[in-house]
Amino acid sequence: MAIGLTLTYLTTKVPNFAYGSFVTIGIYTSYTLYRLDALNPYLSTPIAFLVGAVSSVGMYLGILRVLARRGSSLVALMISTLALDIAFIGIFGIYTDNLYNHYQLIDSKSFYQLGGDFTLYGVPGLTYVAPISLGCITTILFILLTQTKFGIAMRASVENPSLARVVGINVEKTYVFAWLLAGGFAALAGSFYTLALPGSVDSGSKLIVEIFSASVLGGLASIYGAVLGGLIIGASEILVTDAGTQLFGSWVLVYQKGIPLVIMVITLLFLPQGLVSIDWRNLPRSVSSINLRKIRQMVRRR
Repeated sequence: MAIGLTLTYLTTKVPNFAYGSFVTIGIYTSYTLYRLDALNPYLSTPIAFLVGAVSSVGMYLGILRVLARRGSSLVALMISTLALDIAFIGIFGIYTDNLYNHYQLIDSKSFYQLGGDFTLYGVPGLTYVAPISLGCITTILFILLTQTKFGIAMRASVENPSLARVVGINVEKTYVFAWLLAGGFAALAGSFYTLALPGSVDSGSKLIVEIFSASVLGGLASIYGAVLGGLIIGASEILVTDAGTQLFGSWVLVYQKGIPLVIMVITLLFLPQGLVSIDWRNLPRSVSSINLRKIRQMVRRR
């Protein structure tokens, strides 16, 4: 999810508050196929990817690009994504009503997690599939962006669109492809989501804080940083809550959603450009110089 949000930001430079709805698209795509055709959510992930990708491209071409060409400001574009997210929730509500009226599949705006996951050594299969999928996606993106002409054209379009147009690169084509991937990744995550947690019409929208936190921690403009940020946010949310529950009781679970928000605030205060701004090779030297500076200050005070 963080990778997809970063892709949308790289192309439009607009924080996409409707991005969580593409996760919900994946959730209900898998749910519908599971209930109607008994299709395992793992097998429905390609279909969810396609539905999410088409929806994402439609949003970009039909709304954001039109507004941008009419000279809309950054704030106006950002508000439009928020309005679209609200509209998406309404559309999901209408969709669930139709599911109930025609198929009696769902009698509320939410459903329990779906079956179909396997176990390996007593551990849910999603524990293995999710990180393997993330590794495959990251590897494919790395090869695409560094080893192919189209990937290099995408990077050029993001870094300097005007110059890319001058040298003959179809910038709009690369942007559309980026949005296609972004929507597909979100829906893919939504399909996995159904195997672990209950779903509802606003499940994806409720995840927007975690998604933004992961992207901001990774640098907001770095795909590989988004991967690292997502892993850190996800691990922190679970491990910190688990430790707090053991120490203080189950009431700590109420504050689980606040952990990514706290991490995002700290990142914006001390690392505005995220983890990618850290020079890891010179980090030990920097830490040593800071410690040496503190020692000198202490000596002078004495």
